[in-house]
Amino acid sequence: MRIIVHGGAGSGASLGGPTPERQAVLDAAASDGAAEATPLQAVVTAIRRLEADERFNAGRGGAVQSDGVVRVDAGLMTSDRTVGAVANVPGVEAAVDAARVVAAETPHVCVAGEHAAELAADFGVETGFDLTTERTRERFADADPPTGSPKAHLDWLRERFGRGGEHDHDTVGAVAGVEPRSTGSRSTAGGGRFAAATSTAGRWFALAGRVGDVPQVGAGFFCTPAGGASATGAGEDIARVTLARRAVDHLADGAAADRAAALAIDEFEELTGSTAGVIVCGPDGVGAARNSESMQVAVAERYRGSRNCP
Repeated sequence: MRIIVHGGAGSGASLGGPTPERQAVLDAAASDGAAEATPLQAVVTAIRRLEADERFNAGRGGAVQSDGVVRVDAGLMTSDRTVGAVANVPGVEAAVDAARVVAAETPHVCVAGEHAAELAADFGVETGFDLTTERTRERFADADPPTGSPKAHLDWLRERFGRGGEHDHDTVGAVAGVEPRSTGSRSTAGGGRFAAATSTAGRWFALAGRVGDVPQVGAGFFCTPAGGASATGAGEDIARVTLARRAVDHLADGAAADRAAALAIDEFEELTGSTAGVIVCGPDGVGAARNSESMQVAVAERYRGSRNCP
């Protein structure tokens, strides 16, 4: 099992940029994921650790929308093209678990809002969380939040949305893969040879109800038999160019993982002039690229059985 994890492409300005504490959590998440039996279990386990840590913009401690509510998005996909996503969900810390419910239990690709929370609860995912923290409540209050209709909210956020600051791009994601083996082996068991997943609470000072790239297939996450990718950054621009799909397409064309990531980011920057990062797992290994100020990543591997020991 091989896994790469990211903690978001941004500055983390109020936390002093990339920190050893955040890196330690990412390292632990990657290690936890590498211990799992399948790529899908690996990415879900890794992301759950990040969603539970308020140092990251996913789950508790995430970005607050213009009405004062934290709403989460997540998506996952395996190389057999199993997909599940949730969008704009209140009160759920484990957004990736909710996305897995959609993939495993419904005929749908994405379920949104309170209905997604109710669905997740029916299948054992905890709901009803207050996803704000003292830090995020203070930041929102200091911004003189709006009242009134969506138009009034738009007037308020016009000079605020996407203008930088703590966690403004700090989505989390993971991509994992297993080495190929003979027919009937674990390489195709439990959802494919590769899996990718991404989770977020969106971006600060977004309109209530806003959904970014994360739960959109091909934008925030994508996976095929060629490999998988997870993207992070300016969500609207990522969605416009389907960044994660671009990285996987480069894998399918024969690029190594690090080259596939770099090519996708170069294309993204040329088309949008915006900032993002992407992590990739392919047959040759893992790779990452960004044009943002920072993107902390962690990589872990786990060998199973004597035939795979180095």
